[in-house]
Amino acid sequence: MTQHRRFPGLKAGALAVPTVAALILTGCSASTGGTTSAGGSQEISLAFATSNNIESPYQKLGEQYMKSHPNVKITFNPLPNDSYDQTLRTQLQAGNASDVMVTSPGSGTGRSILPLTQAGFLEPLDDAAKKLVPVGSESLFGADGKVYGQAPEITVVGLVTNETASKAAGVSEFPADWAAFEKECSSVASTGKSVLAVAGSAAPNTGLMAMTLAATRVYAVDPKWNEKRAANQTTFAGSEGWKSALQAVVKMNNAGCFQKGVAGGGFDAITKGLASGTSLAAFVPGPSWLQLKTAAKDADFVVRAFPPASSSDKGFVFASANYTFSINAASKNKQAAKDFLDWAAQPEQTKSFAEIDGALPVSGMDSYDFSSSAYKNVGDLLKNGKYGPLPNTQWPNSSVYDALSTGVQGLITGQKSVDDVLKAMDSAWG
Repeated sequence: MTQHRRFPGLKAGALAVPTVAALILTGCSASTGGTTSAGGSQEISLAFATSNNIESPYQKLGEQYMKSHPNVKITFNPLPNDSYDQTLRTQLQAGNASDVMVTSPGSGTGRSILPLTQAGFLEPLDDAAKKLVPVGSESLFGADGKVYGQAPEITVVGLVTNETASKAAGVSEFPADWAAFEKECSSVASTGKSVLAVAGSAAPNTGLMAMTLAATRVYAVDPKWNEKRAANQTTFAGSEGWKSALQAVVKMNNAGCFQKGVAGGGFDAITKGLASGTSLAAFVPGPSWLQLKTAAKDADFVVRAFPPASSSDKGFVFASANYTFSINAASKNKQAAKDFLDWAAQPEQTKSFAEIDGALPVSGMDSYDFSSSAYKNVGDLLKNGKYGPLPNTQWPNSSVYDALSTGVQGLITGQKSVDDVLKAMDSAWG
């Protein structure tokens, strides 16, 4: 599957991929099975991953549905993001998972559609969901003409930056390439602040950072790199681009790009760092700009692509139908769950969800006004097709991403080398 897409392709939804932790609400699991009550009332449950104390867009969407459908009650089951994949699979295996679950297309994570479908956990969806699957991406959503996930929005993944804090720190213009970025890190560090806030103790964030660094170094240069890896025509350990991406992690650490105590930092280090202005940017999904805005109303947050490795390299950003809704195959309320997803697939709802979450709409992107949005700095890349899905959508299993994520943690602590990490990824590929 090609990773460069022309902009009109976003009209039906960009390439769908799994990404990692968005900055949303923290909570505990409380899985329930919905019921149908007397009088035609219905109950369904909805599970989603959370990362802090801001209300989840999935919960807001559910609340809107209940408001317009007074006979429906939705029980919300937020699960901590760092344990979401494992908890979800445990609940599915035990038969007590929610009726509707937030999943991810592809096969790169524990919540991904393909392995869950192969295990018999997911219910095929209706035509409303099929219409939101981008042409050429059907294999990420299911098989044999069936789809098991419904995309609610388009997510850009790169950097979210606090522009107000950047100007206060003397950064008048965002670095245009790697050399300028590395220099800026040293300059900002001398003031007691950091250019980047990284959740070093949270594998999802360290893995996302590494993949973002690989955007211009690997996938802008060779959009078919994943296909070549699958055909054993290349390896992570033999890729100069992947070596450069992981070497950049080490260089950023040495240059003071990260906040102090980065190895022990959780997602709160990102939220607090960017909201307070002690850090200027973070590797988080684009919708986080809006969630951060609620914590720092006077600050201006925008989404950016990470600077290319050199001034002559092509710019590139990851953009995709990030997460998906799926229905539990063991649900006793399948029709009620499908009614909810059919409603969520309507253009009015996809637009509303994107606005709630601070993302881009899964439909109607051809008329989107980038110039007045938080995505103004990536608009040209999207219009010119300089984007693609996060790499791990095409990786054969979640172990490859796990090897990358934990490996980067080892790079930060100095316990692993770049070669160690890349060899582990090749080994996990199998």
